[in-house]
Amino acid sequence: MRKTVTWILIANGTQARMLEHSGPGKGLAQVKGLEWSIPSLQSQDIDSDRPGRGFSPSGGRRSAMEPKTDPAERREAEFVRSLASAIEAKAKAGAYDRLVIAAAPIALGNLRKALSEHVKKTIVAELDKDLTNVPTPQLDKHLDGIIAV
Repeated sequence: MRKTVTWILIANGTQARMLEHSGPGKGLAQVKGLEWSIPSLQSQDIDSDRPGRGFSPSGGRRSAMEPKTDPAERREAEFVRSLASAIEAKAKAGAYDRLVIAAAPIALGNLRKALSEHVKKTIVAELDKDLTNVPTPQLDKHLDGIIAV
């Protein structure tokens, strides 16, 4: 009989890692090759140009135009979409049976939108918390009640 493989995704908008849980008392192990990160940048670091100027419809006054979307948020959403794509490929390959997601609230929302129905069916729990800076041996405290580490 094949063992049930549970993967735990730990993510935020700029970094993520995948851990594997092989059963109670066996702890968590990093899945080789499944670590992602992009440099964390602020909006002003991405858009170095000053915003354009526009005229007010009444009175002809000029004012700075605000961008329609925040470049940092757009960049993080793209990161999460690429993450979802990688998770989808591994799901189709049968690399895991169940998925637990622990992600920062905004990243979790973006992940929910980006994940396919196939991957969503494997999700057994979600935790809206950024655990990316928590060392792997200390994650059991945060995952208590979700899985038996």
